[in-house]
Amino acid sequence: MDYQRPQRVSVLDPIEPAIERVRLMLFQPFDLSKWFTIGFCAWLAYLGGGSSGAGSSSHNGRHPFGPGGPEMPGLPAIRDTFLTHLPLIIIGAAVTIPVVIAILLLFCWLRSRGQFMFVHCVAGNVAEVAVPWKKFSRHGNSLFAFKIILSIVGFLALTIPIVLAVAACITLHATGLTLAGVAGVIAAGLVVFWIAVAILLVGKFTDDFVVPIMFLQTSSVVAGWRTFLAILGVNKARMFLYILFQIVISIIIGLIIFIIFIVGCCCCCASILLLVPYIGTVILLPLIAFKRAYSLFYFSQFGPQFDVFGKPV
Repeated sequence: MDYQRPQRVSVLDPIEPAIERVRLMLFQPFDLSKWFTIGFCAWLAYLGGGSSGAGSSSHNGRHPFGPGGPEMPGLPAIRDTFLTHLPLIIIGAAVTIPVVIAILLLFCWLRSRGQFMFVHCVAGNVAEVAVPWKKFSRHGNSLFAFKIILSIVGFLALTIPIVLAVAACITLHATGLTLAGVAGVIAAGLVVFWIAVAILLVGKFTDDFVVPIMFLQTSSVVAGWRTFLAILGVNKARMFLYILFQIVISIIIGLIIFIIFIVGCCCCCASILLLVPYIGTVILLPLIAFKRAYSLFYFSQFGPQFDVFGKPV
């Protein structure tokens, strides 16, 4: 199907209707049971998807344990202990790794089902769990398979440049700085960066646009992506602007959450509740619902066939 390029698509226009949708859903009237039901769907939609920061450290001058430096204190004892317990470590890894993978797969499956449940609640201003769980089971399973394939492809695509980058860093550490070595590290780093960006964009477009297409038109993620690619092909600049504005929205929401957490620190119980799974989602539901409603209202500008709010639930 050929898609005409809409005359007007704005990143600002969806803000007001998204705020109004949140007000209508959660505050007119205020119903705590509705908050908990929709919050459960939102919690499933983002299950295990929270971000975490990792600290980093730096050293001035020569690395104390590099070539020519003293050996790290206690390193021989650590090495001997590791070799002594190597069979137990292997057995532990053989048991732990499959369990971790199984948990991650379960989270991904529930998250895929939850995506459609949350869209169902936001689009229809309803608080339902069982109905969308059954209605969109095929949609969720298709999305789950796609995300598993995307994860595998992304892992394989990132492995080679990451290994090359690490090898180049080790070489630089051992031989000293050279122009070729530095260029190799930069090149490998850029490859890793752009592959990671591409994977993130595919995931973002899938959640924000392909899921609504599947919700409205098809249960197949492949058919949904085919439709979206037709739109993307003639709206690249608009989608680029959308991504930039999404970054702005995420920063603003992050600041709001930070302020809420700081204020909550004045009351210890309030700050702790924000960290509790599901309960924290319910507390922050207006922000989460706004972000989902915003992307749905934005996408509806591309034609009535993409307006989830006009679909009977």
